[in-house]
Amino acid sequence: MTIRELYDALEARIPPSLSCPWDNDGLAVCPDPDAPVRGVLIALDPTEDAVEHAIAMGCNVLITHHPLLFHGIKAVDGEDTASRKVIRLISSGVSAMSFHTRLDAAEGGVNDTLAALLGLEDCTPFGTDDNPAKAPLGRVGNLPEAMPLEAFIDNVKTALDVPAVQYADAGRPVHRVAVLGGAGEDDIAAAIAAGADTYVTGEARHHFLCDAPYMGINLVAAGHHHTECFPVCARLAALVGELCYTPVYTMNNTRLGIR
Repeated sequence: MTIRELYDALEARIPPSLSCPWDNDGLAVCPDPDAPVRGVLIALDPTEDAVEHAIAMGCNVLITHHPLLFHGIKAVDGEDTASRKVIRLISSGVSAMSFHTRLDAAEGGVNDTLAALLGLEDCTPFGTDDNPAKAPLGRVGNLPEAMPLEAFIDNVKTALDVPAVQYADAGRPVHRVAVLGGAGEDDIAAAIAAGADTYVTGEARHHFLCDAPYMGINLVAAGHHHTECFPVCARLAALVGELCYTPVYTMNNTRLGIR
């Protein structure tokens, strides 16, 4: 299978029609689309560490959730991290592709996986109606039985392997839960509209945490990395494994942490 064939096959499973209009995922760097796939490294972020690890592992494809070129690049001169990565990828014959909000929205994608990790049942999509042509990113579902917020937070920490979370307590037991990995603070109102008593996302600014209890919803911010890394890498690794017979590696490449 060539690099172009792999990308086309993944795009058929995770179509760009699901991406938010502000997103910039897709095939960002491709020195030789007709080259056979020799190995694939999958990571949450296209960091310089991830680029170097792909090269060291003999992979000529780097697949990530977050885009390589999210913001505009004005020069490819090695003076900033974005241009250094582009130079290194091209000079090493490594292609870089990403599946961002389209993988959030896709059936069986990031948020379906996140919901399953937290034990939610009967899940349906939810999200803001900022682009009616796109599928909602989040998922909302029910726990088999209601539980206190403290017990639910313990479950979140265990399921996502996160040592600590931020939370806001609305004084409600947890039963109907909305989830949206990553930066989902803008969808709190949509979670409430979907009937959720609790909302789990990656990150939320201070005033969102302060306001949530007065809006009648528990809010759990479990970390951008922790709500996305395993769901992203597991899903992409499974897809690539179904599509081509090539070594597939995953990498937890963050230098961020919580103590």
